Amino acid sequence: MDEIATAAGVSRQTVYAHYRSRQVLLQAVVERVTAEVVAVLDAVDLERDRPAEALRRWLEAAWQLLETYPVLLSPAIPTAPVAEDVRRHEPVTGRLLPLIRRGQRVGEFDGRLPAQWLLAAVVALGHAAAAELAAGRMTRQQAGNAFTDAVLRVCGAKPPNPA
Repeated sequence: MDEIATAAGVSRQTVYAHYRSRQVLLQAVVERVTAEVVAVLDAVDLERDRPAEALRRWLEAAWQLLETYPVLLSPAIPTAPVAEDVRRHEPVTGRLLPLIRRGQRVGEFDGRLPAQWLLAAVVALGHAAAAELAAGRMTRQQAGNAFTDAVLRVCGAKPPNPA
């Protein structure tokens, strides 16, 4: 809380006047950043291209956002129970699930796996890429490329038809 107060140019008491605990402050940060993330991801028109290309653009935008807002995957935000974690991700994943279903419907994504499972895999792979980056085992570019490639493979995305 001292570091936050210093960074904001206010006293610790001012921070506590607005946020009664560290956890409440972190939740407010996550909600604020989530709103900004949703706005950016909404600008990625998921209906514009075929599903695999739309997913690729979404993944690239999502990775850029995770680089911009690493707090989204920070260990400072405690692990939540499954229901809370699902709720926390819903503003983002709720926009991705219809794309996965569309990709399955048109045969671009693997239809043998439940769309909800593929969605969970996307979230898990995002966390894995961020963990590799945080541990210093991958550069930002390597982790972002691995994230995109792994998600496309897990979804069974078909490569584009040669022209």
